[in-house]
Amino acid sequence: MSVRDAVIVGAVRTTVGRGRPGGALAGHHPVDLLAATLDALATRTGVDPALVDDVIVGCVSQAGQQTFNVARNGVLAAGWPETVPATTVDRQCGSSQQALHFAAQAVLAGSADVVVAGGVESMSRVPMGSSLAGQDPFGTRIPARYPGGLIPQGISAELIAARWDLDRTTLDAYAARSHARAHAAAEDGRSTGRLLTLPVDRGDGPTGELLERDEGVRPATDVDTLAALTPAFRDPTWEERFDDLRWVIHAGNASQLSDGAAALLVMDRTRAEQLGLTPLARVHTMTVVGDDPVLMLTGVIPATRRVLERAGLTVDDVDAFEVNEAFAPVVLAWQRETGVEDARVNVHGGAIANGHPLGASGAKLTTTLLDVLDAVDGRYGLQTMCEGGGMANATIVERLS
Repeated sequence: MSVRDAVIVGAVRTTVGRGRPGGALAGHHPVDLLAATLDALATRTGVDPALVDDVIVGCVSQAGQQTFNVARNGVLAAGWPETVPATTVDRQCGSSQQALHFAAQAVLAGSADVVVAGGVESMSRVPMGSSLAGQDPFGTRIPARYPGGLIPQGISAELIAARWDLDRTTLDAYAARSHARAHAAAEDGRSTGRLLTLPVDRGDGPTGELLERDEGVRPATDVDTLAALTPAFRDPTWEERFDDLRWVIHAGNASQLSDGAAALLVMDRTRAEQLGLTPLARVHTMTVVGDDPVLMLTGVIPATRRVLERAGLTVDDVDAFEVNEAFAPVVLAWQRETGVEDARVNVHGGAIANGHPLGASGAKLTTTLLDVLDAVDGRYGLQTMCEGGGMANATIVERLS
């Protein structure tokens, strides 16, 4: 049996709009966002969509306009052959990173040669939590196991800040740096090569403009500006349950609600060579872990350790890390535990600045990681994503081109 490699031969993500009414992409139906991304992926790689064995798309709020298998609808909307199947997956914020894992696993197993992994989320049209529709997702046994029940992610972020002794000034300084890095990467072109610019449509039709940069990046952001923002999750109910909360999390040091899509073309290396394609990177090692569902957002720490162990690498071997900026304390606690210095973490900024379109963020991070590895002429990149319910994916890619 020949050895197979799962390689990424194409990567594209949309510029990201603010996920609220009036955001730059709010007028785009999520199916159309996904279709535009799939179309760009096929055009830029030159691959005939008829060769695609499957399309796997992450989406978190599978309700309203994102229900009824948004992946399949995106394939049809893109004009791809009806013979191309598609499915939608939900691993919360890591949904499209999990889609990449499923795609690579299918290729490595020999059950597919060409797979698209992607993600989409329109938070302006399908607000976060829409899939709950006022329903209880936990039943009776989860509250029995976790007295008091599970908690909102914002409270989890507050608990992480308290446990790792992260004060507001530290968190706000990190957030300001995210904006500065995202702006600098866009200014000098490091983060623009794999972007798909879309027409601005705030809900009343195209304006005639293009969204050429992520809408949420604010280069003037600094600690003094952020100091004026009110804590977002302060609540006497939680103060009664947890006596060490500091109320340091606010809109400025948390990820932005966003609209966007991203897609990756994954192939067996031999098939890529037959098609005359140059692989960008190899999917080197993958893992997913479960962790404390109350702290919830700390899974990135054991996920990083496990993926490095499985890869036979150390943090010193990795040239660039992408740790999703769900909240500033997530990344800073991860750094405390791994010892990775600032210079290799979220080099082009992160979700605090350029947005977190939930189901699209995993593939978006992979696209960014490829950009960063190109910029630093690196070999290994690692991305990890905290996820609702206390999980985390981690992926190591090896740059080849």
